[in-house]
Amino acid sequence: MKEAAQTAAIGPADFVDGVLAQWQQEKPALDTRAMGTAGRLKRSAALMQRQMDQLFARYDLSSWEFDVLATLRRAGAPYCLAPTALFSALMLASGTMTRQLQQLENRGLVCRIANPQDARSLLVQLSENGLTLIDEAIEAHTRNLQHILSPLSDAQRTALDQGLSALLPMLEQTS
Repeated sequence: MKEAAQTAAIGPADFVDGVLAQWQQEKPALDTRAMGTAGRLKRSAALMQRQMDQLFARYDLSSWEFDVLATLRRAGAPYCLAPTALFSALMLASGTMTRQLQQLENRGLVCRIANPQDARSLLVQLSENGLTLIDEAIEAHTRNLQHILSPLSDAQRTALDQGLSALLPMLEQTS
C-alpha cells in the first residue's frame, strides 16, 4: 500500500490507485509500478480521446476524419497524397481507407485527382471546403489539448513528453 500512499501524497488518488491497492492487498509481493504507469497512460489516452471526440463532433467530424484531413493538411500545398502514403501515415488497412475516403469525398471534403506521375492511380486532395474545415478544427484542437494538459506545470509536461519520447521509438520498433 506504500506505493498507492506515495501516489496519493503527490496528487489526488485516481482510478489506477484503487486498482493498485487491490493488487497490493491480494498479492503484496507483486511489483505493480509498471502496471500503474501503463494503466495511467491507457486511461489518460482514453479520457483524452473522449474530450477530443467531443471537440471533433462540433465540426461534424469523427476522429478518423479529423486525422485524414489533418494528414493531408500537414503534407503542405497542394494538400495531396497518394492513398498508400495516406493510409500508411494513419496506420489503417487499405480497405478501411477506401471506405473512409469515399465518405469524405461524398461530403465534399476531399477529392480524388489524377496522379501526374502514374496515370493508373489517383491522389487524394483536400477540397477547398476540407481545407477551410481542417484549418478551423486544428486551431480548436490545439486549444483543446492545451486545456486538457493545463493541470500540468511546464516542467511536468516537459518530463512527460521526454519520457514518452524515449518510450515510443522502442515500442514502434517492436510493432
